[in-house]
Amino acid sequence: MGPGMRMNRNMVILKSGQELTLINPVRMSEEGLSSLDELGDVKHIMRLGDFHGLDDAFYLDRYQCEFWAQAGQVTYPQPKATQLITTNSVSPFPNSEFFIFESAKNPEAALFLKDNKLLITTDSVQYHADWSYFTWFTKIAFKLLGFKIGVNIGPPWLKGVTPKGGSLRSDFEKLLALDFDAIVSAHGRLLESGAKEALTAEVRRIYK
Repeated sequence: MGPGMRMNRNMVILKSGQELTLINPVRMSEEGLSSLDELGDVKHIMRLGDFHGLDDAFYLDRYQCEFWAQAGQVTYPQPKATQLITTNSVSPFPNSEFFIFESAKNPEAALFLKDNKLLITTDSVQYHADWSYFTWFTKIAFKLLGFKIGVNIGPPWLKGVTPKGGSLRSDFEKLLALDFDAIVSAHGRLLESGAKEALTAEVRRIYK
């Protein structure tokens, strides 16, 4: 992130038959890419958040596959999506659906895997079990920004995407209507159970 600042980024790999979907791609070593190729055929790249996209072009050039993203990308306007993510889009992964933060100023979505009760997010909802992936300077900075151990609605993200005089509360209330129990985001760790209850408490804390 900068001198003395480091945190983790997560790439989620979904497999259906031999078809792979990479969500929030992170460039890997040659060894990691070889393991990916052994796992299956990359057919879809999926960007769920506007602030992520650094490595999308690398994977698209390597695999010449479909690129899923919302319209209006600002942070990484290139490459252009070949498949737009909207509320009516049919996800390429079986029995899953997109969720759109419709009130956000910057594009942000989530993917809900119904069979696994898993919600895949980017910056909107994060679970930090510890600070082991953070340098000490990053840990201090994140605590000052409002992050804590547990489920977080990303404070910098929320501040950046909330319209002036507006609120994303209705978006989170709609999100909580989904039947999820686990969360994994582009940062932090996987929360295997209890995610909906934890996010409910976080929404109530922020939108008192």
